[in-house]
Amino acid sequence: MREIEFYRTKSGNCPIEDFLDTLSDKQFEKVGWVLRLIKEIEHIPKEYYKKLKNTDDIWEIRIQFGSNIFRLLCFNFGNKVVVLTNGFAKKTQKVPRQEIVLAEKRKRDYFNRRK
Repeated sequence: MREIEFYRTKSGNCPIEDFLDTLSDKQFEKVGWVLRLIKEIEHIPKEYYKKLKNTDDIWEIRIQFGSNIFRLLCFNFGNKVVVLTNGFAKKTQKVPRQEIVLAEKRKRDYFNRRK
């Protein structure tokens, strides 16, 4: 089983909570359902969890609710912790580069503050 952790800035802000607050109740339920899969299933289908190419080991959690597509970017801390860095509504085929850059920046910050 994995643990899911929300990235927090140095000042204590939580970007994932801010993103989740923008979702409707039904969208929030679907995100929760996918996060439970990530926590509980050993081999997660690529439909829900996929490593992004040409990144600093950033992964995307993929959620579709009706015609809405959401992505949560994350990284692994050890073998059992998934740290969520940012979320967004996906409107194009590719994950926007600025979202990947933001996830990589938050990953570096997370590890630097763990030292």
